[in-house]
Amino acid sequence: IEYDDSMDGKMAVVDGKTGSLIVEPDADTLKKYQDQKDEELRQRAMLKELKGKTTETKSGHKIHLYANIGSTGDVASVLANDAEGIGLFRSEFIYLEKDNYPTEEEQFQIYKAVAQNMAGKKVIIRTLDIGRSTSRLITLIWHTRRIRQWVIVQSVSVWTDQKYFKTQLRALFRASMFGNISIMYPMIISVTEVKQIKAIVAEVKKELTEQGIPFKDDVEQGVMIETPAAVMISDLLAKEVDFFSIGTNDLTQYTLAIDRQNAKLDNIYDSHHEAVLRMIQMVIDNAHKEGIWAGICGELGADTTLTERFIQMGIDELSVSPTFVLPVRKIVRELD
Repeated sequence: IEYDDSMDGKMAVVDGKTGSLIVEPDADTLKKYQDQKDEELRQRAMLKELKGKTTETKSGHKIHLYANIGSTGDVASVLANDAEGIGLFRSEFIYLEKDNYPTEEEQFQIYKAVAQNMAGKKVIIRTLDIGRSTSRLITLIWHTRRIRQWVIVQSVSVWTDQKYFKTQLRALFRASMFGNISIMYPMIISVTEVKQIKAIVAEVKKELTEQGIPFKDDVEQGVMIETPAAVMISDLLAKEVDFFSIGTNDLTQYTLAIDRQNAKLDNIYDSHHEAVLRMIQMVIDNAHKEGIWAGICGELGADTTLTERFIQMGIDELSVSPTFVLPVRKIVRELD
């Protein structure tokens, strides 16, 4: 902030987040900052009221309320908003921030740091999900987001030994010694894929054991349910994994055959569509039949207009952006 004598006696706004000084702000700017102040005070009051309390209804029905993060820098926000853990750690940022493929040691140090900072709270790390907007990763690795490119394609030389996938798995299992890490695999649509992943995991564990590198053998492993195909075979998938996490953003897109990134289709993109909600119920039911838990890590998890319905469905976990943790907890605690 640069100051000079001409500012004396004038009204100003100091933005502590950006370090900027706005002299003689107009009415719209004043309202913007007043709204931000009011929201900050509301969040503080909510934190004081709800910090340390369980996310449970008045009748005692409990769920786990975790937070989604995209980088290690988000961990502070997770803790500040009193989330029970991390329900979705998007590992893509590790790859996007580097010019070359990150080494095992580089990945290990990041996962280890997050696990240690969460001090025993659950940290669910999703293996690389390239997505549709990460063009830099497309040139760095290849042009697909499907997990099957890690495990199935044997004819393409770059994937023959699954070295990239194994590198990430080695880092994850090594980091498991420093906290409560779970591993989640994206875009699964078949039991075959899960079994092939299990085979690769077994190879990684064997290598680590032979090299005398410690790791936890019982790391919880789950899959994301993001397509109608995965929903329809969720009874079979539930026999192979420890948990489900429903990615409602993609599930809605694929169920309704609508590109959610096409603004022209916003009027018919309906995440509340009954078909989507019935699919969520099916996944939860199939998970419980096999004794595993099911959660939601998509944007729908933070939609407080659906919180009560999710509770009625029997959801075990919701993972939301850190700032939505307290509002969702408040809604749950007010339910009968």
